[in-house]
Amino acid sequence: MNPEHLKLLVTRVMPYGKYKGRLIADLPGHYLNWFAREGFPRGELGSLLALMHELDHNGLKPLLDPLREK
Repeated sequence: MNPEHLKLLVTRVMPYGKYKGRLIADLPGHYLNWFAREGFPRGELGSLLALMHELDHNGLKPLLDPLREK
């Protein structure tokens, strides 16, 4: 797991869809699960969504709290 990718989860926003404009770290679990079932998009966005899904699925979202800008 790349620490730079973790930082991107709390700074990058979802560029489209129902949750457009929301931080990737703040996407709901059911939305991440949908991508896991249907397929993540290609490229960096897909990689970040897959990483966020893993964190959410394993109860590790609190690890991102220290990375959030205050």
